[in-house]
Amino acid sequence: MPHKIGFVVVSSSGHEDGFSARELMIHAPTVSGWRSPRFCQFPQEIVLQMVERCRIRKLQLLAHQYMISSKIEFYISESLPEYFAPYQAERFRRLGYVSLCDNEKTGCKARELKSVYVDAVGQFLKLIFHQNHANKYNIYNQVALVAINIIGDPADFSDESNTASREKLIDHYLGHNSEDPALEGTYARRSDYISPLDDLAFDMYQDPEVAQIIRKLDERKREAVQKERYDYAKKLKQAIADLQKVGERLGRYEVEKRCAVEKEDYDLAKEKKQQMEQYRAEVYEQLELHSLLDAELMRRPLDLPLRPLARSGSPRHQKPTPSLPQLEERGTENQFAEPFLQEKPSSYSLTISPQHSAIDQLLPATDPHPKINAESLPYDERPLPAIRKHHGEAVVEPEMSDADISDARRGGLSGEPEPLTEKALREASSAIDVLGETLVAGAYSKTWSYREDALLALYKKLMEMPVGTPKEDLKNTLRASIFLIRRAIKDIVTSVFQASLKLLKMIITQYIPKHKLSKLETAHCVERTIPVLLTRTGDSSARLRVTAANFIQEMALFKEVKSLQIIPSYLVQPLKANSSVHLAMSQMGLLARLLKDLGTGSSGFTIDNVMKFSVSSLEHRVYEVRETAVRIILDMYRQHQASILEYLPPDDSNTRKNILYKTIFEGFAKIDGRPTDAEMRARRKAATEEAEKQKREEIKALQGQLAALKDIQAEVQEKESDAVKPKNQDIQGGKAAPAEALGIPDEHYLDNLCIFCGERSESFTEEGLDLHYWKHCLMLTRCDHCKQVVEISSLTEHLLTECDKKDGFGKCYRCSEAVFKEELPRHIKNKECSPAKPEKLANRCPLCHENFSPGEEGTLKN
Repeated sequence: MPHKIGFVVVSSSGHEDGFSARELMIHAPTVSGWRSPRFCQFPQEIVLQMVERCRIRKLQLLAHQYMISSKIEFYISESLPEYFAPYQAERFRRLGYVSLCDNEKTGCKARELKSVYVDAVGQFLKLIFHQNHANKYNIYNQVALVAINIIGDPADFSDESNTASREKLIDHYLGHNSEDPALEGTYARRSDYISPLDDLAFDMYQDPEVAQIIRKLDERKREAVQKERYDYAKKLKQAIADLQKVGERLGRYEVEKRCAVEKEDYDLAKEKKQQMEQYRAEVYEQLELHSLLDAELMRRPLDLPLRPLARSGSPRHQKPTPSLPQLEERGTENQFAEPFLQEKPSSYSLTISPQHSAIDQLLPATDPHPKINAESLPYDERPLPAIRKHHGEAVVEPEMSDADISDARRGGLSGEPEPLTEKALREASSAIDVLGETLVAGAYSKTWSYREDALLALYKKLMEMPVGTPKEDLKNTLRASIFLIRRAIKDIVTSVFQASLKLLKMIITQYIPKHKLSKLETAHCVERTIPVLLTRTGDSSARLRVTAANFIQEMALFKEVKSLQIIPSYLVQPLKANSSVHLAMSQMGLLARLLKDLGTGSSGFTIDNVMKFSVSSLEHRVYEVRETAVRIILDMYRQHQASILEYLPPDDSNTRKNILYKTIFEGFAKIDGRPTDAEMRARRKAATEEAEKQKREEIKALQGQLAALKDIQAEVQEKESDAVKPKNQDIQGGKAAPAEALGIPDEHYLDNLCIFCGERSESFTEEGLDLHYWKHCLMLTRCDHCKQVVEISSLTEHLLTECDKKDGFGKCYRCSEAVFKEELPRHIKNKECSPAKPEKLANRCPLCHENFSPGEEGTLKN
C-alpha cells in the first residue's frame, strides 16, 4: 500500500538565509520551507534522496502565496549523477511538469496545493523551478516551496505480480468487482489505497504531537479490525475524528503564537501557549478516561514538536499491486486546505514528456549511494548521510552533522553523552558541583543535539526553581549556568547558539527578577557574555552575525540591563586594526542603532565617548565602517549642534581635502539650512554665466549699431570725396583751419575726422572712431529704450518710427517731440512745452527741448 516516503535534501542551487531547502524535510503548520536567493538566475534546482528505492505514486507540492514558479519540472534517477560532470546529466529521466497559478485572483494571499499521480521508480528526485510569476509582493523575483510530499511504496518486491493475481482470483471467487462503488473510500481491498494520514494537508495543518498520536491510534484501529474487535475499532475511529479537530485547533494556536513572537507581542504569545497547554491537557485527560492514551503515545520530544518525514510503523509488509493506470490515463487531484492557512484549490494536469528513448530505458542500475564530494558543496547544502539496508530491516540514519540545523525531532538519538575528559572535569568543576555531571557532560558533548538538550534541560530546571530557595544556591546556579552559556555562545551550530541566547534571556528577564537577586548578578551575566556575543557578530555566517547583533540590541534595551549602562561602554571601545571586517561593521551598526534607541542621556553613551570613537573610526580601512561613522557624527550634530565641532578639525580648505571631512561639514551645512560649498560654487557660477551672457548680448547689439554708423560714414565720404571745402568755422569755441593751412591733402581730408561733430584726432583710427562714436561724440546719443546709438537730431524720428518701443510713443503737435502715449494727453493739456518752429526757421533739440539756428552750422554751435 502506498505511504509517505521519507527523504533528505541532497543539494540545492541556492537559498535565502533562513530558508534552506532542508526545511522541506519537515512538515508542520509553522514551517517556512525553501526560498531561492534574491534576484537568482533561473532555473533553480533541488535534489532529494528518498530513504529507499521506491515506486513513486503521488507527488504533492504546497506553493508559496506570492513567490510562485511559473513551472516546476520533475526528474527521477536510480542513482545520483556526478554534479560536476555535465555529460552525465542524462541519468535523470524527465517525468513531466506542472504549471502553477499566478494567484492574482486571491490577491496573492492563498497558497496552492498541487497533487499529481505519477508512476516512476527511483531513489533520487530532482525538481527544477522556472521563472517566477511577477507581482507587486515578489520584489526580489524569488521562487519558493513551502512543502513537498512523496507517496509511494518500496520497489524491491519480488512477488508483486503473484500478490496481484492472488487478490484478483479471490475477488472473482467472492463475486467482488474492483470497481464496486461500495468499496469506494476504503483500503480493505485496494492495494493502491493512500491513507489520508499520509496526505500533505494532514501534516501541514495538524499539531505534530497530535498527528503522531492519530497515527498510533490508526494502527491500533487496523489491528483491532484484523482481530475483529469492532467495538474497540469504532471507539478508535471516533477518537481519531475528534483528535483531527483538536490537532487543527492546536496547529492554529501554534501559528498564532509564532506570529505573536515575531511581532514581539510576548503577552499574546504567553496566552496562546497557556491556552494550548490547557486545551491539550483536557483532551489527553478525556482520552485517558476512555483508555485510549498511554505512556507510549505521550512521549514528546523536548521543546521541538516536529517529526521527521520518515513514517514509523508504515505498512510496508503489504504487497502492492501495479493497479495504477498508465501515464496517459493519469488524472489530477486537488487538495483543499483549511481556512486558517488560506489554501485554495486549483485544477491542472501533469504534462508528460514524450516516450523515453531506448538508451534511457536500458541504462544499467548503479549504486544507489554514490560517494559525492561533500566538501565541494556549500556548507548549508552538504548532504545528510543515510544508509539503506536490505528489505525487512529498519532504515538507519547515522548522527547528523553539525551543519544540519533543522528543527527535526531528536527522539531518534538514544544513549547518554560521552564522559567528560580530565581537562573538561577540571575546567567545569564548579559547574559540575552545582548542576551535576550529567547535564554538564551533555553541554560538553561532541554531538550537537546533546549540547542543545542540555541547555534546554537547564532552562527547564531554572524555570522550576522554587521561590524560597536560598540566595546562595540561586547565585551559584546562576553563575554555573552563565559558565555553560558562555561556552554555548561560541558553538558553531546555530540551534545550540540560539538555545544559549534563549537561556540567557530567561535568566536576565525572569530568573533574576523572580528570585529578587541584586543588580550585581545581572551585571555578572552581561559582563561575562557580552564580549563573546560581540565576537560572534564577526562570524563568517551572516545568519549568526545578524542573530547575535539583534540579541545584543534586544538585551541592551532590557530594563534590567539598560540601567547598568554596560553594553554601550563595550560598543565605544576603539576598533582594533587587525579586527575582522564583519566584526567592525557589526560594532558600528550596533552603535548606530542603539544610539537612536538609547540616546546620550544616562544611557552609557556620552558625547565624548561616541565622538572619540566615531572620529577614530574615520581612519578605518573598511569603507562601510567609515561611512557609518560619518552617519553617526551627523546624527550627533542634529542633537547637539556646536558641541560636536570641538572633536573635529577646523573647517578650512586643508581639512576639506579629506573627502570624509568634506562630507561631514557639508552635512552640517544642510542640517543648519546653510548652502554647502558646492551649492555656493554653483550659484556663483550661474551668476557669472548670466552676467557674461548679458555682456555678450550688449556687445553684440553695440557692434551692430557701430556697423550701421560705419556705413553712414562711408556714404558721407563718397559724397564729399569729390569736392572737399575747407571749413574755417570755429568748432567748439574755435575755428577749423583750412585743409591747405593744416597741410592735409584733399584726398585725405576725412582721415581722423568725426563726420558728426567735426572733431579731428590722431587717435581716430578705425577702432578709435568706434570708441568715440560710442562714448564721446557730442552729436550722437544712445536711445534709453533700445540702447541704439543715433544722431541727436534724428532721436525724435527714431523714437516714433524705428525704436523697439515705438508703439509706446506719440508726437506732440506743439513741440513736435516724441512723448509716451500715457503722458501725451496731460503733456498737451498742460501746455508746458515750448512750440517748435518750422525746420527752415530753427532746429529743435530733443534733449534740451529748445529751438536753435537752422542748418548744420547751428547744430554744431548748439
